Amino acid sequence: MNKKVRVLLIGAAFSADLHMDGYARCTDIAEVTAICDKDVSRVEALAERYGLRNYKVYDNYEKAIAEADCDIADICMPNFLHCDAAVAAFKKGLHVISEKPLSTTVEEAARMVEAAEKAGKKLFYAEDWLFAPAMNKALAVIKEGGIGKPLYIRARECHCGSHSPFAQTLKYCGGGCMVHLGIHPVGFMLALKEGSWTELVAMTSGGAETNLVHKQMEGEDWSACMIKFEDGTSALLEANYVTTGGMEDVIDIYGTEGCMHIDLTFSSAISCYSMPGLSYTVEKAEITTGWSKPAVDEKFNLGYVGEIRHFMECCLKNQDAKTGLRGIDGLEALKVVNLIYKSAREGIKIVNPKLISKQRGSSYCEK
Repeated sequence: MNKKVRVLLIGAAFSADLHMDGYARCTDIAEVTAICDKDVSRVEALAERYGLRNYKVYDNYEKAIAEADCDIADICMPNFLHCDAAVAAFKKGLHVISEKPLSTTVEEAARMVEAAEKAGKKLFYAEDWLFAPAMNKALAVIKEGGIGKPLYIRARECHCGSHSPFAQTLKYCGGGCMVHLGIHPVGFMLALKEGSWTELVAMTSGGAETNLVHKQMEGEDWSACMIKFEDGTSALLEANYVTTGGMEDVIDIYGTEGCMHIDLTFSSAISCYSMPGLSYTVEKAEITTGWSKPAVDEKFNLGYVGEIRHFMECCLKNQDAKTGLRGIDGLEALKVVNLIYKSAREGIKIVNPKLISKQRGSSYCEK
């Protein structure tokens, strides 16, 4: 492999912009050599925004994977396209980055993991929370014993709702707010506890007419899950599309000797009052007039910059990403999200067969 990782960026919309900012900050080890999107004007706009010059443009991802001069394919397309694009890239001998969730179904996510293993290539799972500076500082405080032993964690990602047409139907997205937003707290907790959850119980708004606000959306617009872990820690994981005023990424950690409150999105050092309104404050903010806390470096603070550099370094060394950022981690997170949906749909507590069955011979689900 070259000294720089050659990147094929598949998709040129919202998530591609988040990743492109990361590539723009690690040009010492990465080079975007091609961008693909069915809307070529979006490719041109993205490249212009980041000053990209020497790159090829494609409007078909299969053609791009077959022809582009690259080492890794970064998939920033709608959820239902992740699997086919990843499998094609592995057949070409490329490494793959997949945006969250890994796919729309557990079966397709497993197919992606298997394809990576068969090709001898790496599947990287883009979970940005694990590189958020505030989150890493909080984890360092826990490691040094600053709040004692964590007992209870509350983590949520919420905003006013996705306007993407692909997020409105289960066929294209795989669920509602839990699979789109809750996948972050789910993935974070699984990484923190090395997947050792024991039981969970959940509720959702149900989708469509039973939703709190978004009646046109097939998936739920509110979801919450109580989950327990092998070490005794409990967590409340929440996601919703009914939060106005901007995206909330908030984690509260309660320990035996202290507590911490982590705000990834509204922790700006700036407080601003504007009568005409600002061009931008924070992600998903409906208005920018009045008092606001404009983000200083949102993409860095949410972890995207560190995430992309980590993937590039792993690609150069041909090594796995850290726990929480591997394909298998994305698969496990999607499995838990699907069990959250099962718990809410059937009104049952679900126990983890990998752990509980060894302890007391329990069944997979309990009424």
